[in-house]
Amino acid sequence: MSDTSPRTPLDAVCVGETMAVLHSADPLAAGASLTLGTGGAESNVAVALARLGHTAAWVSRVGDDPFGRIVTDAVSRWGVDVEGVAVDPDRPTGMYVKDTAPGGAGVLYYRSGSAASALSAADAERVWSRRARLVHLSGITPALSARAAALVEHLLAGRADGDALRSFDVNHRPALWPARVAAPVLLDLARRADIVFVGRDEAERLWGTPTAEDVRAVLPEVAALVVKDAEHGATCFSGASAVFEPSPGVEVVEAVGAGDAFAAGFLSGLLDGLPVGRRLRLGHAAAGAVLRSRGDTLETPPGDVAEIRSGGPVSR
Repeated sequence: MSDTSPRTPLDAVCVGETMAVLHSADPLAAGASLTLGTGGAESNVAVALARLGHTAAWVSRVGDDPFGRIVTDAVSRWGVDVEGVAVDPDRPTGMYVKDTAPGGAGVLYYRSGSAASALSAADAERVWSRRARLVHLSGITPALSARAAALVEHLLAGRADGDALRSFDVNHRPALWPARVAAPVLLDLARRADIVFVGRDEAERLWGTPTAEDVRAVLPEVAALVVKDAEHGATCFSGASAVFEPSPGVEVVEAVGAGDAFAAGFLSGLLDGLPVGRRLRLGHAAAGAVLRSRGDTLETPPGDVAEIRSGGPVSR
């Protein structure tokens, strides 16, 4: 467990499912050996924020099983507060398998009926008790169950002056729900957030918006809308302004988790009060570090973080 007191205000609380992960170096069909790890979009953001020097907590539910303990311990070891993780005695910890070798089947989920699918609005108090400056959510959680969707809706509901900022990564997972079902739900949730992250291709699949400007047209009320366009770059729309930052060239080892690292880098810049261009650049730097590794999380902060924070050149 983290040493951070539940009464100590935090920079960020990230809410969502983290699972046990089995990795295969060779295609599963060939009888590959598997390596056990952990993975979850929201905890990836929490870990990356902690590695970038912020205080962060992860709130979720895990099963009362070895995998739940492995997941919770792994997130805690990276400096993330896990006091808000509830242990469910009746439901298992979710799991997925990465069959990503050439000829593999991609990502295989085993999370139906998982402990995290029982997240509900009743879990909101464990989020609010941390008095964080920022609450980060994703579009994965509402796909887990109707109750989990109610929690996301509740956390994005009405707010008062001084409330935490709400960050929402659209993060549509076609394996969990088809675009025709997810599209209106994710659009409604995104419209309630203060900061939204979405891939340009993801937005086109969901909402038929082929350009970043088209995405802005369907989400005009979002205070900070970040549209990521893979190797091309990312655009942040804020009010009437739009700032584009190109992606640096990266030799990709594995793409899983890069979007989470990007979100964490951008949010780190926001928490530090950096201008938008440097927030985007920090997002690219964090994503690049994950793209160059086989892991899903930002284990080592990129070497140019200090330069970005101190005022290195950025696009305007």
